[in-house]
Amino acid sequence: MIEYPALKLFIDGTWRSGEGRAGETVLNPSTGGALGELPHASAADLDEALPSSARGFEQWRKMSAMERGAILQRAAALIMERKEAIASLITLELGKPIAESRAEVDTAAGIVVWNAEEGRRAYGRVIPSRNRGIQQVAIREPLGPIAAFAPWNAPAITPARKISSALAAGCSVIIKPAEETPATALAIAAALVDAGLPAGVLNVVFGNPALISKKLLSSPITRGLTFTGSTEIGKQLGALAVQTMKKMTLELGGHAPVLIFGDVDPEAAAISAVTAKFRNSGQVCTSPTRFFVHESIHDRFAAKLSELANAITVGDGFAATTKMGPLAHARRIDSIERFVEDARARKIAVSAGGERCGNQGFFYRPTVLSHVDDDCMASNVEPFGPLAATAPFRTMDDAIRLANRLPFGLASYVMTHDMRNAAAMTEAIQSGNVIVNHWQASLPETPFGGYKDSGVGSEGGIEGLQEFQTIKYVSQFAG
Repeated sequence: MIEYPALKLFIDGTWRSGEGRAGETVLNPSTGGALGELPHASAADLDEALPSSARGFEQWRKMSAMERGAILQRAAALIMERKEAIASLITLELGKPIAESRAEVDTAAGIVVWNAEEGRRAYGRVIPSRNRGIQQVAIREPLGPIAAFAPWNAPAITPARKISSALAAGCSVIIKPAEETPATALAIAAALVDAGLPAGVLNVVFGNPALISKKLLSSPITRGLTFTGSTEIGKQLGALAVQTMKKMTLELGGHAPVLIFGDVDPEAAAISAVTAKFRNSGQVCTSPTRFFVHESIHDRFAAKLSELANAITVGDGFAATTKMGPLAHARRIDSIERFVEDARARKIAVSAGGERCGNQGFFYRPTVLSHVDDDCMASNVEPFGPLAATAPFRTMDDAIRLANRLPFGLASYVMTHDMRNAAAMTEAIQSGNVIVNHWQASLPETPFGGYKDSGVGSEGGIEGLQEFQTIKYVSQFAG
């Protein structure tokens, strides 16, 4: 464990302390105690960050893709050099087991490397002309200064993805990371600054979400929005952004279905599912949650999943024996309790967990609800926590109906050895990510986005880079 750092803002190339600013206390979710004090950006701070971002953009966009990529490569190397320190910050602020935190740092650095390389391949195209002497080209250009908003559940990955994607495209960024996990985001920013990022290209602010979002999204300086978070907040930010015709990428809520067919070994499926479900205490937007299992194997699957959930060691993320840490804050505990209370009121079996644990911090036992119906809270609202719900299905049509019943479509999973089932499901499921026979929904090189209320646009891969670019068509007559 490392000493928690003094928290600051980063505006126009300088670190700003909390002196003279309002702020809030950052809590350790394993103890409920204070970690540090986080300064809030004032309206004056934002008025300074915006023109700084405009100046930074003009400088950054004129640098070659190779020069920009070299800075990003150095930043990725620094992130890996500081891996243990950053991983410790993640576990301090979020509570996840230290092994998971180390893996998150690896992924964050990998995302920066991918974007550093892909920025050099932001190709346009030559379009054959109808008339001799005319050259027609479509050029990809950086969109402009970007307003980015990142959540607390992936405190290294999400800022690294948003910042490095925009930078690789030639844009500057003002990012508001989550107030719950500020030191992790600041460590990612510090690596970029130490790698040689020019002043103004990146600004990092925290504080009142309404003030910051209104300031950044009403300004004509900002040309793009990238947000990861709830569908409700995403719609509000999208409504602000459209007022000034900003391009937007919104990665919003999900409620991932898992379809497990009768040709699968139910115990083996449960063994693989339990790690995916309770990773980061289930606080993952792609977390498998609604387990629809063929009626011939449902009860065996539910029993094994419950057995494994009950066996998970819950505790402080720095303890070697811990397999699941606390929830991020007290609000998540209250939310999960409402799901369990609703299930019990409906006589739905709580076959694992269903209660708090420990005498301090925000710990909750891994929970399984079995034989849920379509009307219960767990079937309709994303729990975003350590809760899984199982229900049987009989026919393929039943499975499709259950998977597509909600207005969300971020991640979905299919478990089957019959490729006819797999082909039918990948075509029928309305989801931005359909994962067959494993649980990895996102990689640096793959597009990640949702259908319906789960978002607009994509992050990751070439598609994620293109979200921060605009197309200029040039037609030139040579004479």
